[in-house]
Amino acid sequence: MSSEIIGLTDWLKTPPGSYLLDWERTHFDQAVSDVFGYHALQLGFPELDALQANRMPHKWLALESTPPVTSPANPSDAGGIGLAGSSSRRAALLTDAGALPFPENSLDLVVLPHTLELSSDPHACLREVSRVLVPEGRVVISGFNPTSLWGLRQRRGHIYQRWGYDDLFLPKTGEFIGYWRLRDWLRLLDFEVESGRFGCYRPALKSQAWLDRFEWMDAAGERWWPIFGAVYFLAAVKRVRGVRLLEPAWKARRASAAAPAAIANKEPLSRSPSAHPPA
Repeated sequence: MSSEIIGLTDWLKTPPGSYLLDWERTHFDQAVSDVFGYHALQLGFPELDALQANRMPHKWLALESTPPVTSPANPSDAGGIGLAGSSSRRAALLTDAGALPFPENSLDLVVLPHTLELSSDPHACLREVSRVLVPEGRVVISGFNPTSLWGLRQRRGHIYQRWGYDDLFLPKTGEFIGYWRLRDWLRLLDFEVESGRFGCYRPALKSQAWLDRFEWMDAAGERWWPIFGAVYFLAAVKRVRGVRLLEPAWKARRASAAAPAAIANKEPLSRSPSAHPPA
């Protein structure tokens, strides 16, 4: 998997890679900024800080392999695991995406930016995410859309590779997972998709000048062919059947104190004179 990450890192430095990163950074910030809790995890893709806008006190970055180490700009950052392209960020742990070192129901938020495409077993990865998330916890996922201009260009590149030509547009990642296929996987794990959208509608071009010329296609794509964006983005909530949210204890005490109570009269009722028998 390390060779795939290196290829992806190099590709993200190109004009289409920067275009993709800018779009995903904006939407991850919007998706996680209002998710509250205590523990959040980003699994994979260290080139993007997907938890930057989140305000949870405990946030971790987990990788499946050691990334290329870069010289830190600040000598005080020399500890930990260096991340390619970002010396200020550090990976908290190296782990298998199919066996996360967290107990059940312990994380409030998990983000998976292109993680499933790079994982050797995306099914196991999603099952682990479901296991470690608390009820009503959230997962946010992004991935390349195989039914897009970029996906068609990549498919053509694979065909040309059989003839000896190297014409791949996207990096050599794993198998792309379709948006609707991923929704089915989430539904089987009792996730409810809250929101989903597509983006990056410009053609598969490597020149910044040509990408700028087709900037108008972003607005047109969202309106006329929304499901054909180069990348998709979705947020889902873990639903657990039979779980009922409990109110704070002070609310329960206040409600019981305000409830009316019946009080029995201790004094015996006097009998009416008419109730005495005649002499």
